Amino acid sequence: MIYRLLAINIDGSLLRSNGKLQKGTKEAIDFVREKGVYVTLYSSRNFQAAQKIAKVLKLESILVTHSGAFISSSLDTPLVQRRLSEEKTFNLVQVLEHFECNIRISHERFSLGNRRKLGSNLIAKTVLSSADPVFYPIQFVESLGDTLRDQPVAAPKIDVFFSNKQEKENALRTIREAFSDVNVVACNGERIEILPQGVSKLRGLQVLGDHLGIDLQEMVAIGDSIDDIEVIESVGLGVAMWNAPVEVKLAADWVTRSNNQSGVTYMIKEHFRKQFPLDFLKDHIKVRRW
Repeated sequence: MIYRLLAINIDGSLLRSNGKLQKGTKEAIDFVREKGVYVTLYSSRNFQAAQKIAKVLKLESILVTHSGAFISSSLDTPLVQRRLSEEKTFNLVQVLEHFECNIRISHERFSLGNRRKLGSNLIAKTVLSSADPVFYPIQFVESLGDTLRDQPVAAPKIDVFFSNKQEKENALRTIREAFSDVNVVACNGERIEILPQGVSKLRGLQVLGDHLGIDLQEMVAIGDSIDDIEVIESVGLGVAMWNAPVEVKLAADWVTRSNNQSGVTYMIKEHFRKQFPLDFLKDHIKVRRW
């Protein structure tokens, strides 16, 4: 199979556990791009945070961000922009505030969250992320519901961090029963995402593929999270990081090294070194047909 697009998840795949890029990543991406392969990033991160990583890699590609709710190569001209309505965002927050959780509204231009403390350094580790660019405003308020009543927001995505697994499961069940028209995604650890109906990382890559004329079976995707399983199972070659949960590895066609052992770089060079440049293949096919 000839692959025409490489999609790499950011956290836990492209980045090491310290938040820095793996050694040799840019060179590996340059290597595969020289073969004519389109390289993109797909992520639950906000667009500006994902774009910051893309710029370091010299990628000007269309990025799949906010778990598929915001697909674009620039902040002002998105290819796809999906949102929960202002009313839906408010109603979801009203329900979530009955649980022990931190709620973060992830807009493409800002973040808004509540101040509830769940435990030692939890907010610092999850809600307050060093990945957010300095020009991406982050505001915390005492009551998110009260703030949204006065200043409504239509959210592309809502991130929720729970105090424990049981609280997460209770909230998942409640949200799914009360809101049938949203996509609730269980992620690694005590975290969930709430997205507009029909929005997902997989759907985001499908939309990008349609835009570029590339089928899912012509894609390679590298991921590490529970919410990457659908992507890994659906593309032509699904790759799991060694640091991924067992369920992710079982879904994959290929398991590479961990993110702290340059797993993305290793996979790219091991697989794509065997693939001829796409321009060469096109010319070769033309010659054989003639």
